[in-house]
Formats: sequence, C-alpha cells, structure tokens
Amino acid sequence: MTSPALLFTHSACLDHQTGRGHPERPERLQSILQALRTSDFAEVGWREAPAASDGQLAGAHPEAFVGELMGVLPEKGLLMIDADTIVSPGSKEAARRAAGATIAAVDAVMAGEARTAFCAVRPPGHHAEPDRAMGFCLFNNVIVGACHALATHALQRVAVVDFDVHHGNGSEAAALQDPRLLYCSTHQSPLYPGTGLGNSPAHPNVVNAPLPPGAGSAEFRAAMRDLVLPALRRFKPDLLMISAGFDAHLRDPLAQLRLVEDDYAWATLELAQAAGVSAKGRVVSTLEGGYDLQALAASAAAHVQALMALGREGAI
Repeated sequence: MTSPALLFTHSACLDHQTGRGHPERPERLQSILQALRTSDFAEVGWREAPAASDGQLAGAHPEAFVGELMGVLPEKGLLMIDADTIVSPGSKEAARRAAGATIAAVDAVMAGEARTAFCAVRPPGHHAEPDRAMGFCLFNNVIVGACHALATHALQRVAVVDFDVHHGNGSEAAALQDPRLLYCSTHQSPLYPGTGLGNSPAHPNVVNAPLPPGAGSAEFRAAMRDLVLPALRRFKPDLLMISAGFDAHLRDPLAQLRLVEDDYAWATLELAQAAGVSAKGRVVSTLEGGYDLQALAASAAAHVQALMALGREGAI
C-alpha cells in the first residue's frame, strides 16, 4: 500500500455549470480541494479520475437511458433537465469523470493500493434513478461503482450507506432491484424527494432512518447505532461504499438537521468498523451534497481524516 487513503478527482468536474445562484456550484468542489491540499493530508494519494465509458455507465443504468441523456446534454448554453437539474456543455465530461472516479476507486481499493478512497467529484449522484436524472444528479455515481464491483471483482455483497440530508431515492431503487446491494440512509423527513419514509420486511436490504427537522448529533448517532450499524453487520458486505453528503450540517441552507464535523468523522469510523471484518477494511466514499462552503470543506476534511486513520495499518 502506498497511501492510507486515495483521493480521486478531475478538473472537468469544475466545468459542470448550473447557472448563477444554483446551490450545486463549482465552488463546492473547490472548497473541498483547497481544504485537502494542506499538510494535514500529505499522506493522501491524489489520482486523476478517468472517464466512465457508456458500457460502464450501463452497468447501473439502461443503455438507452445513457445514450438519451448524453444526447441531450447541450453544446452551448444551459439546459434544464428538471426544475432542479441544470446542465451545460461541460456536464458531459464532468458526469463521466464523476462516475469514473468511483470505478477507479473500487479498482484501486480492491487491488490493495489503499484501503480507503474518497471521490471528490460533481455532479452528485444518489438521486439519479436507473432511467431518470433528477435532483442535481445525472448518473448515480456510487451505484455505478457498486455495480462495477459486483460485476468486475466478483464480489457477492456491496453495502452503500448514505448520510446525505436528502434520501437517495435513486440508490434505493437500485437496491430494490438487486439483493446483492444493501442501501442504508439517514436523512431528514419531510424533505425532498419525499421518499425513504420507512422500511418493508419484503426488502431487508433497504434500511431507512428518517430524522425530523431539528434533529442533531444524538438522534443521528442513535439512528446509526439502532438501524444502520446492525444492518451492516447482518449483511456482511465485501465492500463498503459511502454516499458522503454533508448537507445535514447545522450551517447548511437547504435543510434543518444539526450535525457537526465530528459526527461525520464518528460515522465514518463506526461504519467502517461495522463492515470491517467482511469488507477487510475496504471503503470507497463519494461526494454527494453539502451547500455551505465552510461547513462542506470542514466536514469533508473530517471525513477524509477518518478514512486516513482507517487506511493505516491495523486501523480496523
């Protein structure tokens, strides 16, 4: 192993333009990268995210949808996919790099090049359903990576844990179609997109832990301890993937949960330890939401510090 943690990113992710005043803006990624370029993260190995091919995207999305979405992305100007999801000429390359980052991170972790990896990319992905782009998301980056892990590395079970403040309806839809995926989500409810309200015995591989507006560290950690961590232990994943949204932070303007940076570090360590024996400490995380730049940078830094700690010898 050359590094306790790898970071996958690409400058093309800054070229995805969403228009003035849109919360999912290039400055989000810039703030994270600036925070991670300090001496505290000197051990992190930086990698350029490759572009996902149509075939790789089709591991998680119907081939027809991949072609249709790529075909409508504009050559100039901005285009509204829906009321929230705006794309630009740079979006095509950004979307390929964002999905390609999770594929490359999975490959690197499975090859033993590092135990943990973080994909600092945009656009985010967890709202993208198999045949629908929505909620700032074009392709479901974490599910593209999970499907690649199952298909290419012959894994039997991959867990996706999502602590973004919004429920990852697209990721849940993927898990409902494939019992080899476990999807666990803590999120505010009620809130966009209005899904993730409960659980069904018919789908034990989907675990939702909705939190009311105003909930903070105590409620979040209780949901993790009571629902998410036991589900991870029962599932025994071969690989843990994290949808790392930082918009449950108390400073975030789009929701009303009250988490702080230490909650993200705690959750990262607890999740990895719960999956540690079966997953052999392998963790791949990818950026989702987070819209207050100061809180986003600090929370992502805390998350990556925890990934570094897990990646060091004997961390799990």
